[in-house]
Amino acid sequence: MADVEFTLLRQIEHPSGDVLHALKASEKSFKSFGEAYFSSVKMAKVKGWKKHKEMTLNLIVPTGAVRFVLLDDRPKSPTYNVFNEFILSRTNYARLTVPPGVWVAFQGKTDQENILLNLASIEHDPSEAESKKLEDIPFDWET
Repeated sequence: MADVEFTLLRQIEHPSGDVLHALKASEKSFKSFGEAYFSSVKMAKVKGWKKHKEMTLNLIVPTGAVRFVLLDDRPKSPTYNVFNEFILSRTNYARLTVPPGVWVAFQGKTDQENILLNLASIEHDPSEAESKKLEDIPFDWET
């Protein structure tokens, strides 16, 4: 999908506890820093759909596994109206960078706690985001 980045991240194993890299200001996908927040999602539950007008998302899953489904809603994009999906976890430890104008929904994939971290490019502002009910964008969450 155009402008979406999937970046494998470094995990440093240590006997006392591991270090999980997230984002450096020197990386291409870093736009700016607005805020960081965690969100959890239970097994098979889905949160979304949400589209930001200004915010770039940098999504990381340090615990559990989360399935992200994206729909490109940018009319001038070469991937307009295309779905793409990613599963992030400790075994597929990566950062998913999502530009403004792309719909995002996500689903918990394990019975344990599924936690995502968003390193957002701007502070939360409800007026810059649009939400839709799950049924408003047809997608088969059972597969």
